[in-house]
Amino acid sequence: MFHELDKDNYFYAMSKDNEPKLKVNLGDTVKIESHDCFTGQITSEENAFNGFAWDQINPASGPVYVNGVKPGDILKVTIEKIDIGSTGVMVTGPEMGVMGNKLKDMNVRIFDVDNDKGSVDFDGLDIPINKMIGVIGVAPPNAEINNGTPDTHGGNMDSIKVAEGATLYLPVYQEGALFGLGDVHAAMADGEISVSGLEVEAEVTVKLEKAETVKTYHPVITDKDGVYMMVSDKDLNLAVDQSVHKMIELIQPHTGLSLSEITMLMSLVGHTQINQVVDPKKTARFFVPQYILEHYDIELN
Repeated sequence: MFHELDKDNYFYAMSKDNEPKLKVNLGDTVKIESHDCFTGQITSEENAFNGFAWDQINPASGPVYVNGVKPGDILKVTIEKIDIGSTGVMVTGPEMGVMGNKLKDMNVRIFDVDNDKGSVDFDGLDIPINKMIGVIGVAPPNAEINNGTPDTHGGNMDSIKVAEGATLYLPVYQEGALFGLGDVHAAMADGEISVSGLEVEAEVTVKLEKAETVKTYHPVITDKDGVYMMVSDKDLNLAVDQSVHKMIELIQPHTGLSLSEITMLMSLVGHTQINQVVDPKKTARFFVPQYILEHYDIELN
């Protein structure tokens, strides 16, 4: 069954106490409309922060209650389509992002997004669009988690791999999962070093199912290129290390390899990568190519 959820249904923290705005069944498809990460507060480059509410950041549309999903399950989210608006906002300034200790002034830019051409004009430079979802997840196990923070439930992972055609697997902690998404970007690079991608309104179409074979305590992404393990931590070093550990835990049982052997294999073919380095917890991902999964007949679904 097909459903629609408009952007007036949103929340700023993922929580077991959020009231569901839509209930769906396993296998249903939902088109979810989302605000940009500023909840539409920035409409001009001039005086953009006059009256700006900093507590209205990173709204996620939802939550969506998925019938038949319970704690201990893995929610399978197939991202079928991402449609984005025709304008995008970027900000940077003091104490924001990696360069915040050097910047002295707040800076706001509004860019036109050419969806037909698939690019954004940055002062005469055509930058390719890479549509992706910054905030996506389910209700966490205990206390609420602000949408600006990533964790095992997903949240603000800011991964360029959360894109059209990808499938995201999320550990479920609450009845119905209480799924939501937002903070869509027209373009962003790994790291999101300014603390902002090109922030846009969007419509995202997802299919919601329960995973059959994937068992994970952290978000996992699969796409045509392979599989990615996402781990968030205040310490990027720990996030990187754990992404490797958790990936090996995910795929080793399917290979027949010893721990030493799979460690050698991952050193040859696995890639440590970074989602973002600007949130309260930084997010690393570890990537294993599709041909490895095919060689060992590993089916993640």
